[in-house]
Amino acid sequence: MDLETFFRENSRVALAFSGGTDSAYLLYAAVQAGAQVWPCYVKTAFQPAFELADARRLAAELGVELAIVELDVLAAPEVAANPPERCYHCKRAIFTALQERAEAEGYSLLIDGTNASDDAGDRPGMRALGELSVRSPLRECGLSKAEIRRLSKEAGLFTWDKPAYACLATRIPAGRPITAELLERVERAEAALHALGFRDFRVRLLGQAARIQLPLEQMATALERREELMKLLAPDFDGVLLDLSGR
Repeated sequence: MDLETFFRENSRVALAFSGGTDSAYLLYAAVQAGAQVWPCYVKTAFQPAFELADARRLAAELGVELAIVELDVLAAPEVAANPPERCYHCKRAIFTALQERAEAEGYSLLIDGTNASDDAGDRPGMRALGELSVRSPLRECGLSKAEIRRLSKEAGLFTWDKPAYACLATRIPAGRPITAELLERVERAEAALHALGFRDFRVRLLGQAARIQLPLEQMATALERREELMKLLAPDFDGVLLDLSGR
């Protein structure tokens, strides 16, 4: 099956839209196929501001209206406690809220951007999707991440080379309770690094310090700008560490 066939058979769908490469291409494919698609972004403390900005930009470029659902994921104790299965509980909460909103809007089918490269064994959140009967057309059609990037580039989507992005909660070690304050500190740090030109990195918490993970080719730049990095992150962290193993 290809995406055109999928959307011919499912011409009215609600889409969990993150603004990332995968869901962006899925939205494009739905629009191209003439499907009635309702893209919905779930705004939580786990998503940085730039994700919503990208989602809004892509939706505007494709001429579709973006719906936004605000959800307090930290109100769920099983999420805020940050157990090893946090992703499962978080996905369950997010997609339950999405389904309820989609059904209220008259959409019985909810889809997401999981692709064929995503390893189900390494993603507890995918179990929640299965339990809630959320369908993943990119995965069903066998489209890998590399193929989606190629097709997105051909389609002229600005998201074609957008780095994969895991939510802010992944920066906090499992077992350490997640608070809005910790998430805000991480988001500020990552925004500062992005403003300096770094790309495809992570700022993870290690005690009260920041552990920066960069692609190996950006290490030299980080060392050259060591004092600048330390000054920018000092207000939020007791120390700034560079992970030499890279990303």
